[in-house]
Amino acid sequence: MSAAKRVNIVTVKLVKESSMLYKQRRVRSPQDSYELFREYLGEVDREHFVVVCLDTKNQPTNISMVHIGSLNASIVHPREVMKTAILSNSCSVLVCHSHPSGDPTPSPEDIDTTQRLYEAGQIWGIELLDHIIIGDGKFISLKEKGYF
Repeated sequence: MSAAKRVNIVTVKLVKESSMLYKQRRVRSPQDSYELFREYLGEVDREHFVVVCLDTKNQPTNISMVHIGSLNASIVHPREVMKTAILSNSCSVLVCHSHPSGDPTPSPEDIDTTQRLYEAGQIWGIELLDHIIIGDGKFISLKEKGYF
């Protein structure tokens, strides 16, 4: 007979680290998304990948930093985005990442990540509303560009 295995009993929680005011209250457009992300990120020197969880009225409930990358790369897996959304009881999510080069043009990896997030959202019942890429004072909406 083999020895018994100890199984940990755990609780999973979101922890509020801080907060910020969002004057718009609701996200109604890619421009609104950009303003929210720009306010949160400020000026960054590496790629940051962020998820905003939204309720049924498209009001942001929380913002989470999913990954901080290098000067030109960020590795993001759908489970990291959806983990925050599931724990937040989100109806939908917005994702954003920065391009420190200043050029918000999506790379093939950005497009692939977006499509994977969209598909994961379909499975989990959490809609991906948009993926915003921020550059020097400008942005691109991958939804508006038809990438998903």
